[in-house]
Amino acid sequence: MTAQRPYTYTVLRYIHDPRAGEMLNVGVVVHVPADHQLLVKTRATFGRVKDAFPDLDGDAFKMAMRSVERAIGSVAKDLAATALLSGDLDAAMLARRALPEDDSALQWSPVGSGVTSDAPATLERLFERLVRHNDDRTSRRRVDEEIWRPIRERLAERHVHVPFEPKVVEGALDSITFKHAWKNGQWHVYEPVSLDLADRDGIMDKTRRWLGHLAAVRDASADPLKLHFILGAPQDPTLRPAYDRAVALFRKADLNPEVIEEGDIDTLVDRIEDEVRAHDGATR
Repeated sequence: MTAQRPYTYTVLRYIHDPRAGEMLNVGVVVHVPADHQLLVKTRATFGRVKDAFPDLDGDAFKMAMRSVERAIGSVAKDLAATALLSGDLDAAMLARRALPEDDSALQWSPVGSGVTSDAPATLERLFERLVRHNDDRTSRRRVDEEIWRPIRERLAERHVHVPFEPKVVEGALDSITFKHAWKNGQWHVYEPVSLDLADRDGIMDKTRRWLGHLAAVRDASADPLKLHFILGAPQDPTLRPAYDRAVALFRKADLNPEVIEEGDIDTLVDRIEDEVRAHDGATR
């Protein structure tokens, strides 16, 4: 049986915009002190990175990855040639010899550790898990009803029955049918809107369509109505500025809607529960 030997590892991270703090893992370094081994693997392609950061200079990125591999290789040769007592050194320390810490786009993660009987196989396993894990997954955009689902599920878990029904808001030129509404003195209307779209233009187009719908019924003279929009954010972090702009536009829309983001869903559910229980108590 091959002996298990301790190893440490560090992950190379690409930070496209240090102010935003968004990053992707792009490489792994493994150090096995007992064998004086220092191994590295970085991304050979830049497609996944460019998907996340469309203005990436792909050629420059590939050159940077090759430069990191050469620098780690040079440190590895020194480590093997001098037979340094490397027990007090970990992968992150050695990686920083090759690529010192600065304010550049490439940064090393805190050190991790484990045991291995096959360092190259361990490097491959770590690379697959930490770097390539999501490469082959097709990102699926969420639809509006998926933004509503957690609200429905939380209410069911709390045994809160809300008599939701469709509500039609009629204006002089147009009408809107909202699916999730109930009446308690006034109409409470909840409209889920997924902004988990492929690009900035999609987010803004959907937002403007809603603004147009609301403007067309701004003269509605029906019962008093409290409109809530529950907005689902994009999964792609690079689309956050477009999403934030959309949130601001929804907040200024006609009919004076309240905007709830996904992180505030529990607070919304608490409020609905309180209103429903108060209504039920008042009608008994």
